[in-house]
Amino acid sequence: MVKLKIDRKDIAKMAEELKTKGYSYLVKITAVDYEKTLEVIYIFRDMRGNKEETLEVELDPADAWVPTLIGEFGAADWYEREMSEMFGIEIKGRNAERLLLEKWNGKAAPLRKNFTWNAPYETSD
Repeated sequence: MVKLKIDRKDIAKMAEELKTKGYSYLVKITAVDYEKTLEVIYIFRDMRGNKEETLEVELDPADAWVPTLIGEFGAADWYEREMSEMFGIEIKGRNAERLLLEKWNGKAAPLRKNFTWNAPYETSD
């Protein structure tokens, strides 16, 4: 498995490049909160060659966004929506339709380290 750390502005270009090299399956997109930084992890698989490639993008929590990959990989849909809701990472180039927290009006992202579970939040009924 190959791991590459890349800049967020290069993620769409790198994903497209991987697809042309046979990495046609998007296994997963996820995020990790390290308090001072966020990291978005993309895992691609070449099914014929049985190889994986991992792209890692480091983000500043105050400016957390990545471009969408939905145009190249349809499987990115739910992963991006989950990342947006649970980690508060903006996905540029797509709508903000909710997946998990559809009635939540809160601004805080529940999987971020700074989230407070006993803080009041609002829901829309």
